Amino acid sequence: MPTTTDAPAPLTHFTGDEVAFRDAVAEFARGEVLPRVREMERAGKIDPALIPKYFELGLMGIQVPERYGGAGGSVMMVAIAVEEISKVDAAAAIMVDVQNTLVQYPLLGYGTEAQKAKYLAMTTRDTIGAYALSEVASGSDAFALATRARQEGDDWVLSGRKMWITNGAEAGVYIVFATVDPAKGYKGITAFIVERGFPGFSVGKKEEKLGIRASSTTELLLDECRVPAANVLGPVGQGYKVAIETLNEGRIGIGAQMIGIAQGALDAAKAYVKERKQFGRPLSEFQGIQFQLAQAQTEVEAARLMVYNSARLKDAGHDIATEGAMAKLFASQVCERAASLALELHGGGGYTTDFPVEKFYRDAKIGTIYEGTSNMQLQTIAKAILR
Repeated sequence: MPTTTDAPAPLTHFTGDEVAFRDAVAEFARGEVLPRVREMERAGKIDPALIPKYFELGLMGIQVPERYGGAGGSVMMVAIAVEEISKVDAAAAIMVDVQNTLVQYPLLGYGTEAQKAKYLAMTTRDTIGAYALSEVASGSDAFALATRARQEGDDWVLSGRKMWITNGAEAGVYIVFATVDPAKGYKGITAFIVERGFPGFSVGKKEEKLGIRASSTTELLLDECRVPAANVLGPVGQGYKVAIETLNEGRIGIGAQMIGIAQGALDAAKAYVKERKQFGRPLSEFQGIQFQLAQAQTEVEAARLMVYNSARLKDAGHDIATEGAMAKLFASQVCERAASLALELHGGGGYTTDFPVEKFYRDAKIGTIYEGTSNMQLQTIAKAILR
């Protein structure tokens, strides 16, 4: 039998560095994000003064090696950061998530040394990034891309329109997917690193959304956009691999966002039911209330274990396509239920902006949609278990 020292650490057991990091992020979320939430929600954008603070704390390069300006951390630390910030504001958290999982991850995995030296340094120092795969007619069918790329001398010329791009308004660099040969299907897809200042590139309209309203979601317009050949990310025709591997990691971040929202909503509900009295006693003393909260907290803890397990597996070098899909699927489902319960326990007040739970409720919905809908996660899981 293994000794105690040989046994693997529990999933929820953090190392000393992880504890210190979690506490620092939690303090940042309470001190810097929370006071800005209401105004950012009203304005529909992240407070520009908050963004440099992300960089100062090292949140915008958690996994990036120190030689490129990052913190040299782990996927687990990304999940910790996203969860802690999401307990306060999911919109503020998704900016951090996209930077780490959808922008820097593919640069680390597929970038040339020159690309890493330039773009990882930029995105850990002061530049927001964005990931541009979706289009009007290619959401869940992500590889039905209409955006085209053709080579002209030392440049590639991109033409098309990207939709629903998170961080689109603030970003200075974008990972853009286009097809170089539609006849080749997904084998024609190629990834490009596009800077905001490249000729022919522009940011289009910003979407007005139900939730995560402070997070910018925009269209991108590529009108004969010229991209140097040195900015092809990975081999030509293998952009589908870049996209799939990136989204697999990204689902860990979304799972972390969902458990953060759920926990934030339940924490608000628990505080409320201890204060609110009906029939001469606090709501927290009614067994019906107690049981609902107990059930919800149990589900959140189960989702947390799935997200943490996916992150630990990824850090250990395992393929987490299935585990990541399961974690995102379940965490998003649990988040909707927990946020709904939290709102209901606030009664009529929960339906107003006087309490934070109405925002948690609106923010929860996006988890079943972006970075692969719940049906797409089910398809991924089904393929794996029936293979």
